[in-house]
Amino acid sequence: MNQSALLKLTLLLSLLVYSTDAKMDIIMSKQDVVIGEEILMLCKAGGEGEITWKKDGEDIDDEIVSVVDETSSKLHIKKAKLQDAGKYTCLCEFESGYHDDTQIVLFVYEGPSFGSTKTYHEFLEGTDGVVPCLAMGQPEVDVHWFREKQEIPLNEGRRIRRLHDNTLRIENIKRDDAGTYVCQAQIRGRSIYQQLSVSVVKTMFTLLCLVDGLPKPNITWTMPVVFDPSHHRFNSDRSQLTIRSVARPDFGEYVCTATNKIAENSAVMMLHVFEAPEVFVSAEQQRVFVGERVSVSCNASGHPQPELQWLNKHTGNKLDSASGRVRVVDSVLVIDEVVPSDGGLYSCRAVSASGIVSRDVAIHTQPGPPQSLTVSPGPASVLISVKAPPVSGGTPITGFVLQWRQSASEEWKQVTVPASDPLTIPSLKPYTLYTVRLAARNAVGPGNFSDITSVRTQGINEPDSPVLLVDGMKIEGNSFSIPLKQVDDGGVPLLYFNVRYRQDKEQAEWKEMQLASNADSVFLQDLAFDTDYQLEITAVNANGSSIPAAFNFTIAEQPFNTSSGITKGSVVGIVMVIFLVVFLVVDATCCYRNRCGLLMSIAVKLFGQKVPGMKMLEEGDGTTNGEVTLKGMSTPRGSMQQTGVQTVTKAGEQLKEVTCDKAPLTKNEKTQP
Repeated sequence: MNQSALLKLTLLLSLLVYSTDAKMDIIMSKQDVVIGEEILMLCKAGGEGEITWKKDGEDIDDEIVSVVDETSSKLHIKKAKLQDAGKYTCLCEFESGYHDDTQIVLFVYEGPSFGSTKTYHEFLEGTDGVVPCLAMGQPEVDVHWFREKQEIPLNEGRRIRRLHDNTLRIENIKRDDAGTYVCQAQIRGRSIYQQLSVSVVKTMFTLLCLVDGLPKPNITWTMPVVFDPSHHRFNSDRSQLTIRSVARPDFGEYVCTATNKIAENSAVMMLHVFEAPEVFVSAEQQRVFVGERVSVSCNASGHPQPELQWLNKHTGNKLDSASGRVRVVDSVLVIDEVVPSDGGLYSCRAVSASGIVSRDVAIHTQPGPPQSLTVSPGPASVLISVKAPPVSGGTPITGFVLQWRQSASEEWKQVTVPASDPLTIPSLKPYTLYTVRLAARNAVGPGNFSDITSVRTQGINEPDSPVLLVDGMKIEGNSFSIPLKQVDDGGVPLLYFNVRYRQDKEQAEWKEMQLASNADSVFLQDLAFDTDYQLEITAVNANGSSIPAAFNFTIAEQPFNTSSGITKGSVVGIVMVIFLVVFLVVDATCCYRNRCGLLMSIAVKLFGQKVPGMKMLEEGDGTTNGEVTLKGMSTPRGSMQQTGVQTVTKAGEQLKEVTCDKAPLTKNEKTQP
């Protein structure tokens, strides 16, 4: 097989492995899940490897993730909650070294439903009719009205239109307006909806006066209003009165009187006219700053007089307390010392036998402070992420205000970032400690700032930044050294080396120092024994910093415990004492057994010939001038050889000889000079 064919085969095998590894998929029955339902996702990889899960970029709790086999993993949520919605990512690191991932978006919702919405409404011709649609659901629900499959618009000025509070309004009802209307509630952004059919009936009111008598009586009517041919109509004998488009003024007593030549008789009928309620609020939108007070009044008309109710549309709770920070006093909604969570929609609802109608009031305030922040250092920058969105204050968050400073004595510097952009503070100093904070901003303004967080920026490796090569570390005791070698200065003279180090443990503080540009090594001393350290070294010029050269090193355990008071000098002294004791024991043994050694010499000096236990020599004829001489002796081959004969005397005295030999001396040996 030639080289070209071998290359093609290798490429083909690589593509086969790649295509196998790249085949990933997340399998689930449906992506739209109702609150409380079970969620089961299965991630299938095209080969063996390590599979992990993430939700919205964050690691997922291992309690809901389990391994099926080497090529698949499952994620199981027993009861879905709204916060389970999001983007799920399955990642796989294949044994071949290839990485791949696949994603799926899960949507969790509740509803929609229509609560206590009435499905039958009866209106008199010529009146104004209001048909509510009390749709509920989470997340937000959008309401649409349809008639004969045509959507009814929101346009102001139209006789039949949808109102902002999702009710249907029909002005001056006509005969043709009767029919079926459909309220459709749809989860915002999803194709999930429910429909409710509502019947609207037009009515006319008729009063009957049944008369009998001879001769035939004449019938007359007495009404609470002036007769209007366009509004009132009689039949031929006036025994039937029809009122078109009954209105509130038609309320009252109607008297039917029958008269003939013989007698007169009357009947009284009471007409009660019910009017659909209408609601009026002092303001449909209120802007208020956190800590201020807000109040909104609500009035209603209708017959019978409707009951007014205030609702918090975000929670669905009825506000009926007359005391506390949030209260209702004489149909007036009052909120003292507004907080961000008070922002949102409130509804004033009028309820009567004639129907239910409501008006919404939007209260907007500043957003709450961001919580659960993650602050990460970047190259001369800081990146901030917010895990959970702050309380909006009732209106969407449009951006964030990022602030930073180096010390508490400085003024805060700030930049405003749109909510859709990464929360990044750029153009900071490299390797510098900053304190940062941020606040959310909406249409009302910025809210309170988050807690302050400290972060140290990283260095920048610009195209003209220096390149640093560091190698050959050396550890002696609790000192550390490493040589510096600059490979490339980036075309601009080097300014200095920046060195920082710390113990390799949580919350350990970095220590920093700068070395001159001509430094050839880094030397650290007085480090802690038995401790791991982190070290970063960068070269800095006018264009920026090199990529940090990072090291981890360990200072070994201390050889001696200096805390117990034993120093190196003490150890040397102990060794010398031990040596001296051993020496004296050996010397004493030599002196006692062989009559030799240093102790024997000292004894002769002190006691002369009268050394206890000493073997004395015969006197010689010669004298000496006080010198100390050493005299070698020889013994026949095969016998024990002893050396080191010492002659010690004082000036002017006769020479005495002392020997440590065990063998007796001959006469010639004694007299030998």
